[in-house]
Amino acid sequence: MKLLVAALESELVAFPAELEGFARLVTGPGKLQATYALTRALDADVYDEILVVGTAGAVDAATVGVHDVTAAIQHDVSDVDGIAGQHVSLPPIVTIAGREGATIATGDHFVDDAATVAAIRELGGSLVDMETYAYIWVAQQFGIPIRVLKAVSDNAQDDAITDWRAAVAACSVQLRQRVGDLYDV
Repeated sequence: MKLLVAALESELVAFPAELEGFARLVTGPGKLQATYALTRALDADVYDEILVVGTAGAVDAATVGVHDVTAAIQHDVSDVDGIAGQHVSLPPIVTIAGREGATIATGDHFVDDAATVAAIRELGGSLVDMETYAYIWVAQQFGIPIRVLKAVSDNAQDDAITDWRAAVAACSVQLRQRVGDLYDV
């Protein structure tokens, strides 16, 4: 059995309530809720793989579509020396081996300004969200393979939240298509 994970129910609107071979988990937004919910799910049951689907902002307007995310950084932390992207006790980057993919910058606020986008670019992120770093880190603690698929919903600037609200259903359709293609479901 695989575990299908999303932060918000709205990211799963194009998915059937029951998808053959998958249990379903909606964690809530942000790193703390993602960590808590995924840890509880993995403590309660055994899964062959975690499949995360959701939306992401793009730090480059040319970045569109669905992306396989294979690395995550935290854009909203700094260590005791003030180095951005460095946590005092967590790795600066978590990666998923075996595939080429995008690097996502995770943080606990919705990114919609040019200054934050510029900082994310400096850290090496091409996408931005609020959960992926936590999902990958938790999966690694449990030794469970994880795949993260993110559909670009907005450009992480100006009216990004308005763009996200308008785009989330269309992103869910794109994600459902990709999951169907990859998993034959």
